Amino acid sequence: MLKLRLHWQILIAMGLAVLAGLAVGTDGSVFGVRFVDVFGFVGSLFLNALKMLIVPLIVSSIIVGIAGIGSGSGFGRLGGKTIGYYALTSLFAILIGLTLVNITQPGIVDGEPARDVIGLSADTGAVMERVAGRDASDVVDVFLRMIPTNVVSAAANGQMLGLIFFSLLFGYFMTRLEERRQIDSLFGFWEGVFAVMMRITDAIMKLAPIGVFALVAKIVATTGLSAFAPLAVFFLTVLAALAAHMLVVMPLLLKFVAGVNPWRHFRAMAPALLTAFSTSSSSATLPVTMECVEKNAGVSNRTTSFVLPLGATVNMDGTALYECVAAMFIAQAYGLEMTFATQFTVVALALLTSIGVAGIPAASLVAISVILAAIGLPAEGIGLILAVDRVLDMCRTTVNVFSDSCGAVVVGRLEGEKDILAGKQWES
Repeated sequence: MLKLRLHWQILIAMGLAVLAGLAVGTDGSVFGVRFVDVFGFVGSLFLNALKMLIVPLIVSSIIVGIAGIGSGSGFGRLGGKTIGYYALTSLFAILIGLTLVNITQPGIVDGEPARDVIGLSADTGAVMERVAGRDASDVVDVFLRMIPTNVVSAAANGQMLGLIFFSLLFGYFMTRLEERRQIDSLFGFWEGVFAVMMRITDAIMKLAPIGVFALVAKIVATTGLSAFAPLAVFFLTVLAALAAHMLVVMPLLLKFVAGVNPWRHFRAMAPALLTAFSTSSSSATLPVTMECVEKNAGVSNRTTSFVLPLGATVNMDGTALYECVAAMFIAQAYGLEMTFATQFTVVALALLTSIGVAGIPAASLVAISVILAAIGLPAEGIGLILAVDRVLDMCRTTVNVFSDSCGAVVVGRLEGEKDILAGKQWES
């Protein structure tokens, strides 16, 4: 097992986890032993280990990356290309989702709205509590979260936008100190921190198959497979849209914009994609993503350290696509007539909220409630999709991470990097 490449180890672990989860069953116990609790404990240990790396890794990587960029014009050029890529790919993802949900119309059953056929989830009340008080102002709050009143508190509370903004400022002004001795000492310190964090990431990833097994087994054991039947069309619509974006749009960008072989990039990113699928967290997967993009894909630390931490926070292609499809599905299920203007509102809000509520727990559900309120539907409609939301969360997180990695490759190539996905490991 240990002689296999990491992504094969993780794939095998995921297959065994599905079998283990089905064997345990939805009651979570066998012979009186609560295996589901064991899975949850081991999975939480793995997730905590990854999350432990996030703050020092983001701060050190951005500071080193910005210091390496040098001039203000270089920083502005890199930032402009990164934000442009993120906005464009998110819009592509939303439009793909909108097209497919209009074709399949999962909210219509036998010509009638499907609300009564599907039924609302029993967990709707819990969701309503989580989204209570959320409205379109959350989109504006993203700008407030960019400038934290206390950077230590922002780091402790996982407010990544504020942490990224502070790190950008620190790295930019660090290189503008008058004494070279000060610049060298600060740069050496942060470069050392970044190197240590990558070494720790290597060590944690050796345990990834065990962590992934536990996470996936718990999900299969607790959700089972019966919940998917009533929502099969919606579930398959989201999967088809995510697949189209990840397997068609992203490879086309890699091929014709970056000029690299998409299949090589899939191979390079396999460990990160499988980790993203099992953890359902772009932020928790960030250490693995950075390692794969830099070591396997060959993107420079200068590009990787800027593009990926920012992308893990604000670039949510899969989330934006899911928000659009879910809002349209709920609207169809309630029998709402979706005019062009209404659909345009859904597209615009999906694009904004995929960024604006990224740091909030149950971010997609909160974002969907914002969209529903804007088009005149009750937030309780979220209950229609809860049964399949967990598995779809795993899938859209994988798309988010892959889009981030493609962004690093595209921006790196546009910045003139020639060695991306062209090393000796790809010659065979």
